[in-house]
Order: sequence, then structure tokens, then C-alpha cells
Amino acid sequence: MTSPAPIPAPHPGSAASPLSGAAVPAAAHPVLAEVVRSGFVEGRHRGSLVVLAADGSVDWALGEVTAPVFPRSTNKPMQAAAVLRAGLDLSGERLALAAASHSGEPFHLALVRTMLAEHGLRADQLQTPADLPLDPEEAEAYLASGRARDRLTMNCSGKHAAMLAAAALNGWPLDSYLDQDHPLQQLVADGVRTAGGEDVAHIGTDGCGAPLLSLSLTGLARAFRHFVLAEPGTPERRVADAMRAHPEFVAGTRRPDTWLMQALPGTLAKMGAEAVQALALPDGRALAFKIDDGATRTLGPVLARTLRLMGIDHPVLARLEDAPLLGGGARVGEIRASF
Repeated sequence: MTSPAPIPAPHPGSAASPLSGAAVPAAAHPVLAEVVRSGFVEGRHRGSLVVLAADGSVDWALGEVTAPVFPRSTNKPMQAAAVLRAGLDLSGERLALAAASHSGEPFHLALVRTMLAEHGLRADQLQTPADLPLDPEEAEAYLASGRARDRLTMNCSGKHAAMLAAAALNGWPLDSYLDQDHPLQQLVADGVRTAGGEDVAHIGTDGCGAPLLSLSLTGLARAFRHFVLAEPGTPERRVADAMRAHPEFVAGTRRPDTWLMQALPGTLAKMGAEAVQALALPDGRALAFKIDDGATRTLGPVLARTLRLMGIDHPVLARLEDAPLLGGGARVGEIRASF
């Protein structure tokens, strides 16, 4: 890695430049990405972003980074650590899949089935909503084969299989494993508070039905840093190591989190719904951001721009930045970072 690059002046259309340790009021969330079609800016995506230095302090920030947000699936490493604390002995691909928003590729679905069978569980005990594979190519192939939406196919099924297995191991109720007061979910809540270094201000229900615990973006970046720097053998480090060793099980073969963890050894990366992204580098630097309108198409360009500002220079960033807009089947524009 090279030394951190200087932070540039704000791009036209951006509400603020990166600030050292300061936050912009929520009403002034800056534009983090622009939609450019045929040379014309036809749309803008606002959001907030924080970057932590190697010592855990805020290096710079854009927007409001201390208010609570729902991290969505970026909470999954904390949920996976909780099943380890509950005594479930997972490792390798199984542990990576427990922290996954998988694409629904055949190898993902096969391992979920195996995990359930290994613990005497059935797919119909999963409380995930029936869904199609998350990856569009996999969804097309799945439908073309004549299959219908299924609980096992939902991208959180690996996490739910692990939660069910942890509950079964401890003799805890299986039909209420998603209740906020279930012993497993209490372990999750404790882990989120510890890793994020702050209280949970709001509890909701995630798309998969699991309790959804809020953190600030600063707390979320702090949590990912905590996992990367945890002592070997701890639940947090075991989860981080499994995710980094088997990134294709965390996301999929056509997903940016996989590409990043394969290309940048020691990096821990996880996206979430509503355009949330968190990442930690092996030296303790970390970032988290959220796009206000939930446009996940912005994640690659914004993440690549942030990493470049952090001094990262690698060909994988060009792959993340490639977010074309099409017109008549041809490329006529792009989604680009604007800070």
C-alpha cells in the first residue's frame, strides 16, 4: 500500500469536502455519486461516509456519521460471531456462509443444505422469506429451470442455518430464533454493542426477518476494524479470517465484496441493502458509508474512490468503478463518484 493520498477539494455538486473528525449536519449530506448520461448529469445520490485512521480515530468524514443507521447485512459478521459464542463450531466455508449475503449460486445452496443436514435440521425450518437468487444471472437460470422462490434460495439462508444450528445445539426454541428476546439474539445484540463501541439506538426487522440493530457509520467502521484486529482464535477474528479466506461464499463470483477480498489480502468487506458498505484493511484503517436513497448501483464507484483517497492503488478498483449506463444497448454514460 502507498501512503494516504491528499484529500481533494470538493467536486462540483458536492456539499462538503472531507473533514478531519467533523461531521456535516444531516440536512447537508453531500453528493457522493452522479449519474451521467450522454455528458449530462441527470441524477445525484447523496449520502454520508467515514474513514478511520489505523489508530481508530476519525481520519475524515462526509455528511452525518454519528447518527444511527440500519447497517442491514453489514451486521452479518457480528451475527456470525454470536453463533460461535453460542458454542456452534463453524469454520472455513461454513463460517463464511454464516456471514454471507450469498448470490444463490449452486455451491452456495448446496452448502446451506449440507449445514442444515449436519445439524438434523430441515429447510422448512428456515424463517427466511421465499426469494430468488440475489445474483440476476443466477435468478434467470433458476427460473428457466422451472423452480420457484424458496426459503433456502434467499441470500440470508446461510446465516439462518447457522442461527438454527446454534439454537438446536443449546436446546433453545427453534420456532422463535428470530425473536429479539431469544438467547441467540441477545448474544447478537451484545456483540454489536461491543464491536461498534456504542449503544444500539434503534431495533427494527431486517429483510430476512432477523432483528436489525442500528449503529452509526462511525460505529460500523469501528466494528469492522475490531474484527480485523481481534486476537487470533476469538469469535471475531475467526469470522474475519473465514470471510477473507472464502470471499466467494460471503458474496458470489460476480460480486464486488468477493473481488476486493480476493485482490487485497487481509481486507474485510461487506455490503448491505439500502446501499450500505463497510470495509476494514489489515492495518486497522476502516470505512463505512450509506447512500441516502439506497441506490446500490453507487457502491462500487463510491467505494473505489474512497479507497483511492486512502492511498490504495490496485487494478480491482477500476473494476469497481465500471458502472455503465446504457442507451439502446450501448454505453452512453456512467455512475461516478463525485467527491
